[in-house]
Amino acid sequence: MELKEKEVLVTGAGGFIGSHLTEKLVAEGANVHAFVRYNSKGKAGFIDSFPNKTRSKIDLIFGDVLELETVRKALAKIDCVFHLAASISVAYSFKNPEEVIAVNSKGTLNVLTAAKDNNVKRIITASSSEVYGTAITVPISEGHPLQGQSPYAASKIAGDKYAESFYKSYRIPITVVRPFNTYGPRQSARAIIPTIIMQALAKDKIKLGSLTPRRDFTYVTDTADGFIKIAKSDKVYGEVINLSNMDDVSIGELANKIIKLTGKKAKIESSDERIRPENAEVQRLLGDNSKAKKLVGWSPKVSLDEGLDKTIEYFRGVVR
Repeated sequence: MELKEKEVLVTGAGGFIGSHLTEKLVAEGANVHAFVRYNSKGKAGFIDSFPNKTRSKIDLIFGDVLELETVRKALAKIDCVFHLAASISVAYSFKNPEEVIAVNSKGTLNVLTAAKDNNVKRIITASSSEVYGTAITVPISEGHPLQGQSPYAASKIAGDKYAESFYKSYRIPITVVRPFNTYGPRQSARAIIPTIIMQALAKDKIKLGSLTPRRDFTYVTDTADGFIKIAKSDKVYGEVINLSNMDDVSIGELANKIIKLTGKKAKIESSDERIRPENAEVQRLLGDNSKAKKLVGWSPKVSLDEGLDKTIEYFRGVVR
């Protein structure tokens, strides 16, 4: 589906990946509708910081993905929906599993139901590499077993299976996208790369959890580009597609790299309170992106060092 002049809705549009995707969709010439969680202050997340020439082209819709009728109304006359609204923190899911599971599973079910009822022509749902759990084989292909090592992972697995069932039951044009550890400007300070950067810029000690897990990091503009390429393709209905850099680094190696790039001197400490429960820690995520390359011609353009430089520069502005 070509997106220019199409009616396109993004759930979670005010968030980290969602805001970058929303910007790119405006640049694509789509008529963009941004579904943002209702709040009493009328704030639209990062969309509020967009230049006016971009912001003025976005139709804001406030609501909650847990309210089916609100979602159904938002999807009326929509050609393509990108469903990114989620409760994203693994750590938070240990403390509040019911909330995370509700948003990520029931919220996805509501979007799928509303899309089906409105005959939406293209549906893209955002999954997570956390659904794979600790790698059994590497690189991790889309056929890798799913492992619910945290309530967050379980909630995303449920959402993915809802999408699979809707494709098989109703033959609606769904694709599940699984980004691997997206990072970049606007990411929450709770995520690992901003956590390291913020501490490196402000302190002489960086407190982290386990330093040995390995992750495959993809810069946010590459991830957003992957969503758009997938939405444009008619070869990926019913498919699950990884978006990964196809390279991994340990948390300890990552911290040392960031310290070097910031030009600071800091000592790394592993703090017990930051370590996940033993069986919940995903030890290695290294994604196979060959399917994305083959089907939609996507591959990451931004190297880890380049992406970290851009992210560090962004957070320098935040801490000033």
